Amino acid sequence: MFAAAACACAGAGRPTPDPPAGGEATRDAARGGAPPPGIYAAGDSDASPVERTAAPNAALPNAAPPSPARTITPDSGERHFGTVRQLTDGGENAEAYFSADGRRLIFQSTRDGRSCDQQYVMNADGSDVRRVSTGRGKTTCGYFLEPWGAGAGAARPGRRIFFASSHAVDSACPPRPDPSKGYVWRLDPFDIYTADADGANLRRLTGYGVYTAEGVLSPDGRTIVFTSLKDGDLDIYTMRVDGSGVRRLTTTPGYDGGPWWSPDGRRIVYRAHHPRDSAGLAAYRALLAQRLVRPNRMDIWVMDADGANQRQVTDLGAASFGPSWTPDGRRIVFSSNHHTNPRLGNFDLFLVNADGTGLEQLTTSPTFDGFPMFSPDGRQLVWASNRHARRPHETNVFVADWKD
Repeated sequence: MFAAAACACAGAGRPTPDPPAGGEATRDAARGGAPPPGIYAAGDSDASPVERTAAPNAALPNAAPPSPARTITPDSGERHFGTVRQLTDGGENAEAYFSADGRRLIFQSTRDGRSCDQQYVMNADGSDVRRVSTGRGKTTCGYFLEPWGAGAGAARPGRRIFFASSHAVDSACPPRPDPSKGYVWRLDPFDIYTADADGANLRRLTGYGVYTAEGVLSPDGRTIVFTSLKDGDLDIYTMRVDGSGVRRLTTTPGYDGGPWWSPDGRRIVYRAHHPRDSAGLAAYRALLAQRLVRPNRMDIWVMDADGANQRQVTDLGAASFGPSWTPDGRRIVFSSNHHTNPRLGNFDLFLVNADGTGLEQLTTSPTFDGFPMFSPDGRQLVWASNRHARRPHETNVFVADWKD
């Protein structure tokens, strides 16, 4: 199953009988090695440090064999799914997100014998898989750097991507959390980078050296929303695509993360947990000081694009994460374990209206389903699941034709 956070890009690991994660799953205790050199370019006074790194070696973006995609049958009760195709086969693969034309997916994977995630791009049918990150450190929360607004689509092929990586701090995989602390996500020292769609011309956007990930591009292609620990708490920020103009949107003590723009760019959906008493806040801050967070309770929230009008959408008393929008902007799709024993590691996908009404369960497989995203035209839904795994704990990418 998944031991990662819900990048949201979820952003902290992938759920298992230990619940969800997306940008924070840690698998390898090895550390060591010097960080690569960085060249910081001057910019505006409000610009984030920018590191320009060498393009990946030509041999790095490995092309995989032809698509392993296979057609599978939806589970009983999955009435919104038509044809379902499994796009990856083996290892841990998750956080697959569409390009603006719907023709490609960027995702993270532990393939090629790796013990922590790197970023890959593939066609929407699962073919032509290529690594686009450096192969060093750990990465999470990849996204295409191309606008989704009117006139985007096929007329604007994606020329760049962005993702979070820890390779500037350490070229090895970060250590796993201490198991004596129970189920926690480790807040690895990610910063956000951009690169060409083939991984060349890597450029560093942020230089905080603490957890900074979960980036998603606004529909007009001008602004990235992301989560960071840079001011001492897990909060949501925006910045221009060149790393300048950083603005903090959330300030309530607690975990705010996994932000995702609405299709019209006017709202942001996210997950949050704000401790309700002093004891809960003290426990949260004690873990945070160790760069850890316990994701047992998270609900779905919505705010305006400038951070105003923050309001809670769900109150499920469980771990709900990985929210994104339906293409019409009326409903939110997310993953949750509120309907089952959290020890089972069973997360399912749900739809809910933006006002919190009309909760509907989408998946019924008795295992992990998470990180959902609709294609730009609304005809398909991509997500990650442990269903049909050949070996225990495998997570693969699936895409379903959508039926209303």
